[in-house]
Amino acid sequence: MPKQKILPYVHTFRDRHNKTRHYFRRSGFKRIKLPGLYASPEFMAAYTAALGGEIAPKIEPGASLVVKGSVGALVAAWYQGADYKSYKNQTKVTYRGIAEAFRKEHGHRLVADMTPVAVTKLMGAKADTPSAANNFLKVLRSIMRFAVSNGWRADDPTRTVRPLKASTKGFHTWTEAEISQFQAFHKVGTRARLALDLLLYTGQRRSDVILMGPRDIQDGLINVTQQKTGVSLLIPIHPELRKTLEAVDCEFDTFLNTYQGEAFTAAGFGNWFKSVCLEAKLPDNCSAHGLRKAAARRLAEAGCTTKQIAAVTGHTTLKEVERYTAAAEQLSLARDAMAKLPDFEQKT
Repeated sequence: MPKQKILPYVHTFRDRHNKTRHYFRRSGFKRIKLPGLYASPEFMAAYTAALGGEIAPKIEPGASLVVKGSVGALVAAWYQGADYKSYKNQTKVTYRGIAEAFRKEHGHRLVADMTPVAVTKLMGAKADTPSAANNFLKVLRSIMRFAVSNGWRADDPTRTVRPLKASTKGFHTWTEAEISQFQAFHKVGTRARLALDLLLYTGQRRSDVILMGPRDIQDGLINVTQQKTGVSLLIPIHPELRKTLEAVDCEFDTFLNTYQGEAFTAAGFGNWFKSVCLEAKLPDNCSAHGLRKAAARRLAEAGCTTKQIAAVTGHTTLKEVERYTAAAEQLSLARDAMAKLPDFEQKT
């Protein structure tokens, strides 16, 4: 029998009743009890949340003893379905939080009574936070698809319900002035500059950047396997990034680590990077993800096609990338148009 892989920061012991207990113990983090059997879905959901400095949603005692045909019973069954099990661990934690909040409030209701009007009312109650409402609709659709596929009901009540229009444009895309301001404050050779250049010159998410290390570099390329999508990429190393990497002595498996020499979590890195942005007197809305968007913007303004940009960023759909190329084309066309005006005015 193969030896079971030991997960970092997991402390396992037997209590006085000879029962095996698991705890997440990491310096600087709260001690968290990990439920269920080792490496079970419940265990892994709590472990993933703990790595991000969070606590996984707790299932109410007796949650399995729910009324047959109720929303509570459906949510419990959905957790065992193929759709939910196919999600990445971090997605499971997020979706479970949304599903548990829904189950806590509406678990006593019957699945058969869920109508499009009821779903619309639920969305309306979250109208002040459109993004949260749309995330709720996404989870509810997954649950209702499961319900239809497994004979809980004949139709999907979310099918005709549209997402709410969000007024926000998402994460702020860094401007060239903001990038220059950060670079002027955090010089080459600092950890903050290394973080910026890895984000800006690879176009990757923070969850991927924190895993990059010397082993990923070969023949002038950096090898990336995206945590969110599983997409594998080979990205040529930009000359500026090469200078930054050469100026830093890496003693660990990853380029970016905490002051204690431990690997960053995605949430921990995001908080730390926000602090170094504030040190450089940058606006509050400058974030790690905003540099991924800035990388895409730069590629678009350099004349790259949507497929060329996606080959760097790893976007699996081109809709997001097309926004950058459209904006770049508009600016280029506008500049050409305005450049023609002086000649026209001189002739007339």
